[in-house]
Amino acid sequence: MTGKNIVTLMALDFEASSLSVESWPIEIGISWIEGNQVQTWSSLIRPASVWNRADWSKQSEAVHGISMSDLETAPTVEDVAQQLMPKIEGFILVSDAPRLETNWLSRLLGAARWAPSAITVEDYDAVSFAHFDGLALDFLYEKLERMRVPHRAGADSARLASGWLKALQVREQQKSG
Repeated sequence: MTGKNIVTLMALDFEASSLSVESWPIEIGISWIEGNQVQTWSSLIRPASVWNRADWSKQSEAVHGISMSDLETAPTVEDVAQQLMPKIEGFILVSDAPRLETNWLSRLLGAARWAPSAITVEDYDAVSFAHFDGLALDFLYEKLERMRVPHRAGADSARLASGWLKALQVREQQKSG
């Protein structure tokens, strides 16, 4: 991971039906740094027919604020995967919960009949420590601490990418000043 350019990293976040082992993704968000800005794409996900609707958690719904009725007209798993795959090409996916995100990404791509085996999700902290140190790393985590976690996939992935952007800015200021 060390030596990779930060602009090849993409923050990934999902919201899900629950936190059980049978849970399925209901929203995806990805964010990356382009130029001097964070770019984000997100989508709700209509539940696939193979996913067990009984795994819907009212507690999770209370956290993310997405209702089952919100998903009735959401894009299908096939449509979401078709939009997602070209966007992530060439990027290294990174998450603050890689085990969960890998599971939900696999469920999404599997239901859409894409081959998810080649895609891995790296750990946000490990990647951040590999790319930054000192003051830049301090500012990265300070930025994250000061930002509310909205529990919506697009905003949550943007929060992670904004930490990287802040660290990049601090590192550039240190070099120039």
